[in-house]
Order: sequence, then structure tokens, then C-alpha cells
Amino acid sequence: MKISTKGRYALRMLLDLAEHRAEGYIALKDIAKRQDISKKYLEQIVPVLNKSEILKTNRGYQGGYMLAKDPAQYRVGDILRLTEGSLAPVACAGEKPVDCPRSADCPTLPVWQGLYRVICEYLDAITLQDILDSHIKQGADNYVI
Repeated sequence: MKISTKGRYALRMLLDLAEHRAEGYIALKDIAKRQDISKKYLEQIVPVLNKSEILKTNRGYQGGYMLAKDPAQYRVGDILRLTEGSLAPVACAGEKPVDCPRSADCPTLPVWQGLYRVICEYLDAITLQDILDSHIKQGADNYVI
């Protein structure tokens, strides 16, 4: 399984919004500059996030984007499912019921289902707030004398 640029950039965008949430609505150009991501690329990600009501938007002067909820309510697994689709390592692992004529006799199916379960449990246990807290802690432990 490989997370696409779209998924990685969406996560970075949402983390940026979480980090700067006290500033109110944030312009896409500011996020793009801070994250070193093309504004045009972010413009392609925003509709996916808007459809899911993850973002609040404000048009015009002083316009921009902000998180619709607290960062602790956004799970990484949910964000990646929005941008990537299924997180299953193989198609049959994410299906219920499994739609494969070989599933009854497939010795590897339990392996893929187990991997899928571990991926989901791991990513669903991490929130945007967890990532921010971890990043702040790393910064606090990173000093030079």
C-alpha cells in the first residue's frame, strides 16, 4: 500500500489548519507557502474535503478555510479514506462479503485481512491533535546548547 501525494498533502493541509486555527480562516496561498505545496494542487484537494464537511469556508476578503471541528475529532484513517479510497492492501481484504471466487480456498486471504485490520486500527487511533502534540513535544525536546 502506498499513500498518494493527494493523501499526504491533504493531511498536511489539515494539520496546518489545526496548527493555525486560532488565526481564523486561513488563505490557501498561506497554507501552500508554509507547506511548500502548489496552491493549484491544494485547490484540487479542497473539494474532496468540502464534500465531507471537514472544512468551513469563507469567501472574499479575509476568506479562506478552517477546520469544522476540533483537531481531536479528525482521525488520520478517515482523512486517508476520503482521499485514497480503501486502505486495503488488496481489493478482496476490504470487501464484505469477499467477492472473489477463490475466497473460500484462498490461504492468503486471512493475511491480507489481518494487515488491513492493523492498518485501520493504527490510522484510526491517530488524530490531528495527536500529531500536533507529538510535533510540539519533539520541538521541546530539540534544543542546542
